[in-house]
Amino acid sequence: MARVSILLCLVILVTLGFVGSLSYAHDTEVTSKDVESSQKETEVVHKSKHEEKGGEKVNDDHKAGSDVDKKDKKKEHDVHKKDDHHEKKEHDVHKKDDEHEKKEHDVHKKGKAGDIVLGYDSVKSYKTDKVYFGATVGRVANRIGKAQFKLNGKEYKTTANDGKNTLHGGKKGFGDVVWGVKKHKYDGKKPHIVFTYTSPDGDQGFPGEVNVTVTYKLDKENELSVVMEAKPKDKATPINLAHHSYWNLGGHNAGDILSEEIQILGSSYTPVDGELIPTGEISPVKGTSYDFLQLRPIKDNMKDLKAGYDINYCLDGKADKMRKIVELIDKKSGRKMELSGNQPGLQFYTGGMLKDIKGKNGTTYQAFAGLCLETQGYPNSVNNPKFPSQIVEPGKTYKHTMLFKFSIVS
Repeated sequence: MARVSILLCLVILVTLGFVGSLSYAHDTEVTSKDVESSQKETEVVHKSKHEEKGGEKVNDDHKAGSDVDKKDKKKEHDVHKKDDHHEKKEHDVHKKDDEHEKKEHDVHKKGKAGDIVLGYDSVKSYKTDKVYFGATVGRVANRIGKAQFKLNGKEYKTTANDGKNTLHGGKKGFGDVVWGVKKHKYDGKKPHIVFTYTSPDGDQGFPGEVNVTVTYKLDKENELSVVMEAKPKDKATPINLAHHSYWNLGGHNAGDILSEEIQILGSSYTPVDGELIPTGEISPVKGTSYDFLQLRPIKDNMKDLKAGYDINYCLDGKADKMRKIVELIDKKSGRKMELSGNQPGLQFYTGGMLKDIKGKNGTTYQAFAGLCLETQGYPNSVNNPKFPSQIVEPGKTYKHTMLFKFSIVS
C-alpha cells in the first residue's frame, strides 16, 4: 500500500543527515590517505634516486661530478617543497575533519535520527487499520455532510462511514485499497516511488472514472516531497486528496505531542457542528483557541478543547501556489519540520481519538500520540458554494503538492 512505502521513505529521510555525515567522513579519510600515500611515494622516489646515484660509475671529471651534485640538490629541494605542500594539504584535511566532527557533535547533541511517524509493524495491521495511519485518503478527504451532494443537477449519494456522513472517501476509500507501483528508484540522487490507482465510475457513490498517481521523493537534503495528481476520464467529479501521516517529532514512541510547538499560517478557520461538519461560516482565529499564528506549545490553547484539535484552517496566501503553511518544533529532541503546500485548507488533528492502538515495536498509542497536518480543500465543499470548489472537469488535472523540510533547531 502507499502508506507502507511512505513510512519507509520517512525512516530513510530522518537518517539522511547521519548517512551524509558518514559519507563526508569517508571522503575525508580517503583524501587524507591519498595525501599520506603521495608523501610516501615522493620519499621512495627521492631515496631511489640517491641509491641509484650511489651505484652508478661516477666520472673522474670534477666538473661533471659537481653538476650532478647540483642537480641532485635541486631535485631534493623540489621534493622537500612538495613535501611541505602535502603537509599543508594534510593539515587542511585534518582541519576539515575537526570542523566536521564539531558539526556532527552539534547534530547528535540536539537530535538523534529516529522514527517520527506512527504506524504498524505488519501489512496485516494496515489492512485492518481504522485511523488512517500513513494513508492517502480520497476520493474526497474529510467529511461530506449527510453523505450526499448535487452536481450538474444530479443528486449523488456516497457511502456513509462516519455516522450519517462520509469520511475520507467512504467505507472503502483510497486509504483502503491496494495501489500499483508505476516506477521507483531506491538509490542515487532523488530516490522516489510512484503509486497509481484507478477509481472506477460509481466508486463509493462518486461519478466518473479517475486515474490517480502519488509520488514520494526524497528531494535535496532532508526534504520529502509528496505530489498527488488525479484526472477524471469522462465525467466531472469532486476530488480532494490528503496525506494522513501522524507525526511525533520526539519519536513515534515518545508519548504525547502536546509540548511540541506549532505555528499555523491560517488567519481563519471553518467552525463545525457537533458532527464536525462545517457550518458554512469562516471565522478569524484571533482571540480563539485556534490561534497559532505565532509559534507556541500545542497545549497552551487546549484548555477549552478536551478532545484536542480536529479543525480546518483557511490558509493565508494564494491557493495553487506553494507557500509555507506550518512550522513544528520539538525542543526535547531538537527536531524541526516545516510544511509547504498549494492547497487552500489544512486539517489540524491532534489524535484525540487514538486509544489502545498497537503500533510499531510493541508501542501502544494513546490519545495525542501523534498529530496530522492534512493539506486539503475545505470539508463539505461539495455542499457549500462559498467554499473553494473541488469539482474537476474531464481533461483537467487535479494537483496537490506538499514539501516537508526537516532540520535541527539551534
